[in-house]
Amino acid sequence: MPAAGKRVATIGFGAMARSLRASLAADEAMPAIGAALVPPGKVAAAPAGPDDVAFFPEVDALLAWRPELVVECASHQAVATVLPTVLRRGVDCVIVSIGALGDAAVRAEIEESARAGGARAVIASGAIGGLDVLRAAAAAGLDHVVYTGRKPPHAWLGSPAGERFDLAALRSETIIFEGDARAAAALYPKNANVTAAVALAGIGFERTRVTLVADPAIGRNIHELEAAGAFGSFRIRLENAPLPDNPKTSWLAALSIVQAIRSHFSSIR
Repeated sequence: MPAAGKRVATIGFGAMARSLRASLAADEAMPAIGAALVPPGKVAAAPAGPDDVAFFPEVDALLAWRPELVVECASHQAVATVLPTVLRRGVDCVIVSIGALGDAAVRAEIEESARAGGARAVIASGAIGGLDVLRAAAAAGLDHVVYTGRKPPHAWLGSPAGERFDLAALRSETIIFEGDARAAAALYPKNANVTAAVALAGIGFERTRVTLVADPAIGRNIHELEAAGAFGSFRIRLENAPLPDNPKTSWLAALSIVQAIRSHFSSIR
């Protein structure tokens, strides 16, 4: 079934949502973003935005618009506080801020809300590949899963790395974080959501090892995933261009949302 004409809304209308809107507009078979939930103080600025997007300050008002799919493009807080209401009202959602699911209580609330509303919460794959292989391999047992994320120093501005290091002065690659996926998702929510996707597909947040690196020698975001288990082993490396309006996010992460929407409305998945 063609997706054009379907009612799709976003939670948030920042760089990610705007990039998504532009990507969907380039494909006539895809739906347009018709509405967005934004903080009350920003609704007044709506006339300066796209004239074909309706802006709502409250989730009830957004749901009254009757979206068929809601795409979260906002924050961990939005996943925890807004999505349960949307799911309980029977509306399917795509989750972009995957790191929020590192909180077991939030994950349980999302699952219960989806069941209660007969809705589905779909996790966008984000900037990493190989998650289908990882999910399949997990069925036979995994010994270890390791994710390494490398980004230019400026991409870590605004994160805890900016407090620990003089990012502008780095002249060689520097490890800014080592630990498990739960800590990575909590400390670097705008940079390391991909670690949550890896953890959910594989062996969980506590057992997934994460290393984050600031590297002044690179101009792209590099993601490396290694896994080994009963199935054998694999290693993948992706070099992703950053989202033009937000260097903290890989462009592929935005494109993965497009694919999630396409899959949602497709008769064959």
